[in-house]
Amino acid sequence: MDLSEATTMLARTPNALTALLAGLPEQWLHRDDGPGTWSAYAIAGHLLLGESTNWLPRIRLIVEHGTGRPFEPFEREAMLGWEREAPEALTDRFAAARQASLAELAAFDLGPDDVTRTGQHPELGEVALGQVVAAWVAHDLTHLGQIGEVLARRYRDEVGPYRRYMPALDRVAEAE
Repeated sequence: MDLSEATTMLARTPNALTALLAGLPEQWLHRDDGPGTWSAYAIAGHLLLGESTNWLPRIRLIVEHGTGRPFEPFEREAMLGWEREAPEALTDRFAAARQASLAELAAFDLGPDDVTRTGQHPELGEVALGQVVAAWVAHDLTHLGQIGEVLARRYRDEVGPYRRYMPALDRVAEAE
């Protein structure tokens, strides 16, 4: 686990999210694939939610309280109850939260031995700090891909015969 490499990737997410969502019409932003799926807007909210209640709080718990401490469960869909705001406001809040998260992560001054320290995930059991960081990066990239796919499916039927070359148009990701 290369923490520097991971934080470099995590720092990219706010710009990618803004590029995908800024200025989108409502019919693009809030379109989903039916029950049990999320819109691009909901996915962005989920990423913001994770900044305050998932990744860094779990890393902080491991760093400040030692190995083996239990994590709080993550309410993955809590953002669905939030009041809607302009996508630019949502992505700005995410960018500020991510910047603060990365600053706090850097302040921990973690070394190679720290990535093996563990916490207790409520569903997965024992996980290492390095695994939490790696999952944070993979989570970001997974959801950026999911946003791209839900947006692409807006043109599922309009692409005509090109659809055979675009498997994302027929793949629907359930809400995480």
